[in-house]
Amino acid sequence: MEDTLTTEFCLRMGRAWATLSRRLDSALGSHHGISFADYQMLLQLQRAPGGRLRRVDLAEKMGLTASGVTRSLLPLEKIGLVDRQSDPRDARVGYAIITATGSELVTNATTVVDNVSRAMLGAPSRAQLEATSNLLAQLAGTGQ
Repeated sequence: MEDTLTTEFCLRMGRAWATLSRRLDSALGSHHGISFADYQMLLQLQRAPGGRLRRVDLAEKMGLTASGVTRSLLPLEKIGLVDRQSDPRDARVGYAIITATGSELVTNATTVVDNVSRAMLGAPSRAQLEATSNLLAQLAGTGQ
């Protein structure tokens, strides 16, 4: 019985993620011209010290491969939302750095994400949100 409940939870979570992603992609695309994945990447960079992260660290935070991050950053670089930066001490290390334009966009886009999130979640209690958030962090292997 317990296995069935955990499987059902994971199936529902997958459906919920797909619905949430579609709605956020649509809202962010129409208002700011970026996807939800782009928003997440820009937000990670904005929150990072100095607005920069090693590409390998960004990949870990995003749950992507290093090459996946590189592919995802290319269009953001082309439109001036992120830049590349090399480590002067080690040419093999590359950083992604958010630009002022990228930081402004992610700040403005956060309003859209907040509005869609509230519309989808309704008004769960703080305890419900914290418990579910902790469970999702456990599932993601982050513990945060």
